[in-house]
Amino acid sequence: MADLTVLWEVGLPLAGAGGGLGFAKARAPRVYWSLVGLPVARVRFAVSYRATMDVCGLTVQPSRLRAFLVRNLARRSDVQPVPPKVRRVRGSSTGMRVTLRLPAGLEPADVIAASERLRHAWGVHSVAVVETRPGFVELRMTGYDVLRRVKMPRRRPTGPMTVPVALREDGTAFVRDYRKVPHALTLGANQSGKSMYLRNLIVELARLPVALVGIDCKRGVEQRRYAPRLSALAITPDEASGLLDALVDEMESRFDLLSAHGAADLWDLPEEVRPVPIVLLVDEVAELFLITGKKDEERRDRMVMQLIRLGQLARAAAIYLEICGQRFGSDLGKGATSLRAQLTGRVVHRVNDKQTADMGLGDIAPDAVAAVTAIPPDKPGVAVAGDSSGGWSRIRTPELSADEATAVCVQYARLAPALPVLAPYRPLVTTEAVSAGPVPLVKPIPATH
Repeated sequence: MADLTVLWEVGLPLAGAGGGLGFAKARAPRVYWSLVGLPVARVRFAVSYRATMDVCGLTVQPSRLRAFLVRNLARRSDVQPVPPKVRRVRGSSTGMRVTLRLPAGLEPADVIAASERLRHAWGVHSVAVVETRPGFVELRMTGYDVLRRVKMPRRRPTGPMTVPVALREDGTAFVRDYRKVPHALTLGANQSGKSMYLRNLIVELARLPVALVGIDCKRGVEQRRYAPRLSALAITPDEASGLLDALVDEMESRFDLLSAHGAADLWDLPEEVRPVPIVLLVDEVAELFLITGKKDEERRDRMVMQLIRLGQLARAAAIYLEICGQRFGSDLGKGATSLRAQLTGRVVHRVNDKQTADMGLGDIAPDAVAAVTAIPPDKPGVAVAGDSSGGWSRIRTPELSADEATAVCVQYARLAPALPVLAPYRPLVTTEAVSAGPVPLVKPIPATH
């Protein structure tokens, strides 16, 4: 009977604790990692660090001075190879970050090449290597698959034109910083999460004092719901052609303003005369290239030429491009490759053909093409983001319904500036739609040239 009492008093709480940890591991991975995974990972890292670095080939022979001191002061005949020096170890709710000082003879590429072996050695989900400054790298480890259930971090980069859009696989936020990466290309097949990515981008931009301009040649089925926050919207190729001409005119007038003030960039202008930034959102770029007959060829060539001009020159005028599409390749027609060359940022979701992945990432990050083709169909929203430096990472956008995005656009409709040059393309918004959001107390001041 006493044995049963002990079993009941000790075994039942242990079973409950084990069941609770198992439930937390499946349903609340952040809690499980903070309670169990992180302490175990730190102990494993501390105990096996030197041996792991040696096995992975991340050690170098010691200097002559070090070898001399070991032999003569420490009285040891064997001189151990030198691994990178651990400068800092930090834990988080998603993983662990370790800052390493690389010894002479090692470079960040060596650590990147061994990242998969480090992941297995320390039992973590992934290891990303980031060069923080010359001679220093940071190992960003994640303890579980943070892309399975996306939860954006609380601490995010901030800036006048910086918006968080998705979550990286290392647990950090993927942001669109338009002042650093002014133009971007986003590709993805049907049901790949491309529309969800654009929806999150519009919601974050809607909260900023910027002018949003949309081109949706599918009769506006995607972007018409965001009309309360849009300063202009084109839903046919003819309207898109006129809208692009108007944007080029606005760009040229802004160049006149910059020249008058002796400024090289719109952000160098005094705030009282600075026009609002403009973000052009093209939902399906292929619709601007495709034509049904020779009569449409002149219009197509003009639209493509205007897009290329905006891509080449509009950054200084704070006019930014977000080009989206299902398929993008040189077979779209003349100017497709030239336009792609102006789009620095690249985000590619699951695509139907390898050629689209090559067109999106092959010229800046060839290694990322294989990662794109490996995205499964049952994980919408997962994408590969690359940049012109050759780096890339997996990202996933948080789930956001169309009704929620529409509500945000209605709420911030008061921030939509009325640009005179875009007035003919201002979408009509019903009074009922605008009144659904809060009534502004201050009348917005229209932007001027």
